[in-house]
Amino acid sequence: MSHLKSSAASLLLRQYRELTDPKKAIPSFHIELDDDSNIFVWNIGVMVLNEDSIYHGGYFKAQMRFPDDFPFSPPQFRFTPAIYHPNVYRDGRLCISILHQSGDPTTDEPDAETWSPVQTVESVLISIVSLLEDPNISSPANVDAAVDYRKNPDQYKQRVKMEVERSKQDIPQGFVMPTSDSAAYVSKISKQDEVEDNKDIADNFWYDSDLDGDEDGNGGLHDDSFSFEEVDDETYDYQTGYRNGSDEEELEFEDDDSMDNDSVMDRKQPHKAEDESEDLEDVEKVGKSL
Repeated sequence: MSHLKSSAASLLLRQYRELTDPKKAIPSFHIELDDDSNIFVWNIGVMVLNEDSIYHGGYFKAQMRFPDDFPFSPPQFRFTPAIYHPNVYRDGRLCISILHQSGDPTTDEPDAETWSPVQTVESVLISIVSLLEDPNISSPANVDAAVDYRKNPDQYKQRVKMEVERSKQDIPQGFVMPTSDSAAYVSKISKQDEVEDNKDIADNFWYDSDLDGDEDGNGGLHDDSFSFEEVDDETYDYQTGYRNGSDEEELEFEDDDSMDNDSVMDRKQPHKAEDESEDLEDVEKVGKSL
C-alpha cells in the first residue's frame, strides 16, 4: 500500500469510528463497511428525521466509495437503488456540488461550494440530507423529476411516498429507526458537557497535586511511562492530539517548566522529612525489584 493510500485509510478509519460511535453518531445515517477488510467502501442508510418531509420514514440505501488520495479528491455517492429526485441520475449517482472537484472550468459552481480537503464524510452526508429536502432544480440530473417537482408537485410527492414505503423493506433486521430530529445533525455530546469536563479537570488539578505520592490502593507506585506505539486509535483523537477522556491538561501543567514554581508550592502542603524518607525508601525498593 502506497503512503498516500495508507494516509487515506487511516483518516477514513478515524472518521468511520467517529460516525459509528454511539456517543457521537448522527441518527440520520446508519453506516457499515461493505467489506470489513476494505475501509474505502461504505454502505450507508440515509434517513430524513424531519417529520414534515415527504422523505420521512424512508431508509434509503446508498454506497460511498473513496479514492486512494482521499481527502484530496472527493468520494463517490450512489443510491442503491436509485431514487426519484431531481439531483439523482437514473443509475443512482448523486449530483451535488460538495462532491465535485473544485476548479472545474466546465461548471459554474463556486469553489466555496465544491470539494476541498477540509471536508469530512459527516459534512457530505449532512449536505445530502439537505439536498433531498431542497433539490437544486437549476442543474438537474433527472429532468423528469425536476419538471414534476416544479410543475406537478402533487405527482412528485406521490412518487416519493411510494419510494419511501418501498425503502422500508431495506431496513436492516434488528435496526431501530430513529423517530426524533432533536439531535439529527449534532453530536450527542453537547458543548456544555465539554465545558463541564474541562472545569472538572481544572478543579481537580490542585487536589491531585497535594497527594503525597503516585501511590495506588496497595501502596505501590504507578508506572507513568508512556509510549506512542501503545496509543489505541479508539481513545486517541488524531485531530486534537489528545486521548479521548484523558486529563491531558493536567499532564501539561505538571510538565510545564515555565510555570512559576512558587505558585505551585503555595498550593502544596509541606511534606514532613520522615515522609520524604519513607517515599525514597519505597522508590529504592521498587528499583531493586525491577
